[in-house]
Amino acid sequence: MKDSFYMLLYRVFHAKRSYLHARRDGTGLGTGQPKLLVYLKDHEACNQKELAEYFEIDPSAVSRMLRAMEKNGFVIRRTDPESRRSDRVTLTEKGGDYAEIWRANYRKLEKTILKGFSPEEAEQFAGYLLRAYKNFQSEGGGGHA
Repeated sequence: MKDSFYMLLYRVFHAKRSYLHARRDGTGLGTGQPKLLVYLKDHEACNQKELAEYFEIDPSAVSRMLRAMEKNGFVIRRTDPESRRSDRVTLTEKGGDYAEIWRANYRKLEKTILKGFSPEEAEQFAGYLLRAYKNFQSEGGGGHA
């Protein structure tokens, strides 16, 4: 193998980030925000802690993203009636529309990444990635970066 495994992962990650960054320009969405839109579209109202745990990012980073997304009209935050110490986040109509745009972007990204892979190879690849992720989890390597 010419490149180290680490370098191959890095290059794929960087190519993915560049691909998505180009589609984010002019939308009013910041880094990391599109994935929150798609998650909210699938999970209706949720709180900041749930988002932070799912994406394994710092709750304060989620708070900053949500504040910007609210300012730009993508989400609404309301006090959770069951816990006054947390907010429930929901999409606005604009946020829902952009979530669908981003879902399509993610499908195109997956299609590009998996070009030339058979369905069986794509399933194997997904399994390998999941196994690698679980290895990190078992070693305590997941969590906030």
